[in-house]
Amino acid sequence: MSNSIEEIENAETLFITGSNTTETHPVIATFMKRAINKGAKLIVADPRKIEMASLADVYLPIKPGTNVAMLNGMMSYILDNNWHDKDYIKDRTEGFDYVRQALKDFTIDDAAKICEVDVEDLKKAAEIYAKSDKAGIYYTMGITQHSHGTENVKSVANLAMMCGNVGIESAGVNPLRGQNNVQGSSDAGALPIYYPGYQDVTDPDIIEKFSKAWSVDHMSTKKGLTIPKMMEAIQEDKIKFLYVMGENPMVSEPDLNHFEKVVKKLDFIVVQDIFLTETAQIADVVLPATCYAEKEGTFTNSERKVQRVRKAVNPPGTCKEDWLIIHELMEKLGYKNKFTCPSEIMDEMATLTSKYGGISYDRIEEDGLKWPCPSKDHPGTKYLHKGSFTRGLGKFHGIKYTPPAEVTDEDYPFVLTTGRVLYHFHTRTMTGREKGLDEISPRNYVEISSEMAKTLGLSDKEMVYVSSRRGKIEVPVMITDRVSRNTLFIPFHFAKESVNRLTNEALDPTTNIPELKVCAVRIDKIKR
Repeated sequence: MSNSIEEIENAETLFITGSNTTETHPVIATFMKRAINKGAKLIVADPRKIEMASLADVYLPIKPGTNVAMLNGMMSYILDNNWHDKDYIKDRTEGFDYVRQALKDFTIDDAAKICEVDVEDLKKAAEIYAKSDKAGIYYTMGITQHSHGTENVKSVANLAMMCGNVGIESAGVNPLRGQNNVQGSSDAGALPIYYPGYQDVTDPDIIEKFSKAWSVDHMSTKKGLTIPKMMEAIQEDKIKFLYVMGENPMVSEPDLNHFEKVVKKLDFIVVQDIFLTETAQIADVVLPATCYAEKEGTFTNSERKVQRVRKAVNPPGTCKEDWLIIHELMEKLGYKNKFTCPSEIMDEMATLTSKYGGISYDRIEEDGLKWPCPSKDHPGTKYLHKGSFTRGLGKFHGIKYTPPAEVTDEDYPFVLTTGRVLYHFHTRTMTGREKGLDEISPRNYVEISSEMAKTLGLSDKEMVYVSSRRGKIEVPVMITDRVSRNTLFIPFHFAKESVNRLTNEALDPTTNIPELKVCAVRIDKIKR
């Protein structure tokens, strides 16, 4: 997030796209509702009529996978009406001509047609956003989990910059992270192309710095593999061993039938987790870890705030803290560690990572700090890019709309999108074991519009087959007006009737994120 959660309350306009905020980030949604109560305008763009849509000044029920078309249409209309922030563009950015060129032959009418929304609503959304002094954009995986997810994000940035909404309070570009401490794990180097602090693993100076700090010669200069690329390497017999930590790919991976075949080629699988997940059940070795209440450490949340986690109870049985498991494994592999507690690890991170340079356990004992926090006397950073961008000038990109990797046809006439529900978290590793939550939301289902259900002769709770080119599941129908036209929605939490047996593993070429949010499916009645 470029801005802080607390700033949301004082925004003039909120633009939510690809985020079912009240169900996936309910605390952040309360700040949004406070802003609305203070008079803030709300724009919601989502294929489903989520709860926030009922509060919106403009609701755009866009067709899944058409985000770039929507954003380009808004920008085209803003340019036509001369509403863009010319001084901001001149003083703080570069490359705006690339945007002009990309929009040259694209109108808001073109966008409305592609997105299948009312053009007047799209015009209203563009005007509200452009004329606001403090407008924030908020998105989640409804933007990123596409074969063109990087282009979606760049288009969001284009819109924000052309209206001068980056580097000011209560505005910005704000991705809301999907799981607790995803931000922190990324910051700490749990990405295949970065050392801690997003330092390039191929940069000779960076390699030398970490080699010296860790007393290791000949550190690899190669970029690591993302999960989809790991799967390709397993198929090619280049990877024989998989270590899974705090992840449940036997439920969360796209094209799950294919994934199950691939992992059978592995010689050895280790899973480190707090429960015997579906992935742990196929492992050769399971290393029992500790939950948040059983360990010391830090969590870094969506707004870049590093916060202390304190041990409240002792772990059961032989469970150990994650850092200690890794510590002991490294020693068995011949590397002598120097750490005796998590605070020492944070101290080392501060010396090697400028963003965390001023963060220590002592400083965050009472309240957390938001990075960048480069020195011990730095108060932390409330919002990013104040005065100038981190890279100097904000960079525009000329992005044109391209359709999803898979579109509907006569055999697969429905567009399927996936997401979360309020009562479960990710693959239900934890929430699926809570009786109360499981009673409220015990199994998977498919949402279908009342109009389409009538056309197909389907009744509520009727069991149907939902099939894609990759697999088939059997689920009950939920007739609702939250979806429209030929759009279907299925939650991704459930191992049984897993929607990821249907989803497409087509990848974004830059990030290798799979296109989980759009695929073509069919519905068939079950004949008993």
